[in-house]
Amino acid sequence: MDAELLTWIFLLGGVLLMILETVLPGGVAFFLGVGGLLTGGLRLLGLVSDPVASVILWMFVSTGLTIALRPLAVRYLGGDFSFAMTDEDAEAMGQTVTVVEPVDEESAGRIRFRGATWDARTTEGRLPKGAEARILYRDNLTWIVEPVDHAALDEEFSDAINNTQSESETDSSGEDGSATRSSDASRTS
Repeated sequence: MDAELLTWIFLLGGVLLMILETVLPGGVAFFLGVGGLLTGGLRLLGLVSDPVASVILWMFVSTGLTIALRPLAVRYLGGDFSFAMTDEDAEAMGQTVTVVEPVDEESAGRIRFRGATWDARTTEGRLPKGAEARILYRDNLTWIVEPVDHAALDEEFSDAINNTQSESETDSSGEDGSATRSSDASRTS
């Protein structure tokens, strides 16, 4: 390889690496480019003529500059960044989700939240598939939810109450006809 060509490779490569740093910031490509410019400059002045020595010089200069100056460059010339403490559980509280599998207090069902399905339980009652729920908090990997619209929960309670009343009516109808009349009177009032 021609000695002059290698010098131009170091010089142009150094400039290209420094330009690349503007596209891919991080501080490493810039110092590799500075090492290439220094090596190319030393070759241009005739201080380094051996190609192998030039590559070794470039590696050591680039590595040394990166280790020595990159922390300073990041500290004083670093871009805009911020550290924010995030609490995904706090952000999730109050979010509305869809029930995928029925959810109740005793056994975990499934809800769809942020594109994935999660285990969920309710604080009270049962939520059928397709119901909307509001996230209250998370217990390990299980979300605790409540119904958004208490109509589904009210319907379930009214069904349970009606079933209980009809069972008690059938039990009491066989014993005394007056018990049936008194339960009918209490329902109308």
